[in-house]
Amino acid sequence: MYYKEIAGVKVSALGMGNMRLPTLQGQDNKIITEKAQEIIDYAMSHGINYYDTAYRYHGGESERFIGQALKKYPRDSFLLASKFPGHMMVKKEGGVVGFTSGLAGWPDNTVAGVFEEQLKKCQVDYFDFYLLHNVNEKSLAIYDDPELQVVEFVKKQKAERRIRHLGFSSHASSAATIDDFLTRYEGVFDFVQIQLNYLDWKLQDARGKYAAITKHGVKVVVMEGVRGGRLAKLPEEQTARLQALRPGDSAARWALRWLQCLPEVAVVLSGMTTLEQIRENVETFEAPDPLSQAEGALLTEVADSMLNWVPCTGCRYCTEGCPMGLEIPKIIAAYNGVKNGDFMARYDPAADPAMDPGRCVGCGACASICPQGISIPAVMAEFAGMLKLPRR
Repeated sequence: MYYKEIAGVKVSALGMGNMRLPTLQGQDNKIITEKAQEIIDYAMSHGINYYDTAYRYHGGESERFIGQALKKYPRDSFLLASKFPGHMMVKKEGGVVGFTSGLAGWPDNTVAGVFEEQLKKCQVDYFDFYLLHNVNEKSLAIYDDPELQVVEFVKKQKAERRIRHLGFSSHASSAATIDDFLTRYEGVFDFVQIQLNYLDWKLQDARGKYAAITKHGVKVVVMEGVRGGRLAKLPEEQTARLQALRPGDSAARWALRWLQCLPEVAVVLSGMTTLEQIRENVETFEAPDPLSQAEGALLTEVADSMLNWVPCTGCRYCTEGCPMGLEIPKIIAAYNGVKNGDFMARYDPAADPAMDPGRCVGCGACASICPQGISIPAVMAEFAGMLKLPRR
């Protein structure tokens, strides 16, 4: 494992994301602790020291799991990052915040209450890295609220050493939003976590976002480096082109090596669900191996061939409030496949109501919470039309 730095702290170039831990079939919030612990133990024994979680991952269970999983290791042997869920909050009377419908049933709390709960769940006295979760055009109302004082609160926790380094994550639609936020709070943040991969370099202007961050002298932490696994399974034609140039290298390895070309990327997070995935990724980050010029040109061509895909990363935020219980990310994956000439022969929505886009009622609850800004009801309607399915 090779290492880089954030604000003078030595961080593993590969970080362990804890949003896609192994779970029971069809129960995303039921972590299979034995399998997940094996992954964490492998990460620790192979030099990964950066562990990323968040208040709402796995319905709140990710923080609890990672706190227990890391408890057997010395506190100074790992770096723990979590996130304040302002993007999922609404302000209520008296300055109290509550959670949006996506987290229905979770207790209302104060800004301080959420932070204290996170420390308790993670079984730590401080966070090495702490982020404002998903600073974007919608969440700015919470993060900039003069009464809630979220930024002032986390700065105070940093002064008291309960937070060692501050950052924020962002799925903002515009690089200018990130730039403006960093300008407004110049010198407060040490890093920014963004969705960054060779497809989104153009598709979601990750190039502009990377430039906006780095011009402030701030490091980049990468999420969705393989787009939730989407870039690990390319169309056969594109896979063959990559294999011809580097036989034996997986599509996922190509995506991760592309990220190694960006000098201001400090950590690449990967939500590794199996031991096979973490073994391959650890090997990829054993030493820097950025793409050659010819390899980079080929991957650009591959990306250009995919730019008409719907940019779903499989985060599953959309499924939490769907009144029809639709498996939206899986339906979109099938939609992308059908558009690309795959899936049609084996895709049968009649066999599983949760996979039937015709059952979408168009309520828009999914679109309002989608970090990618996808107009999900429109995709469902188009897909139902493509498959000639009746709207239910």
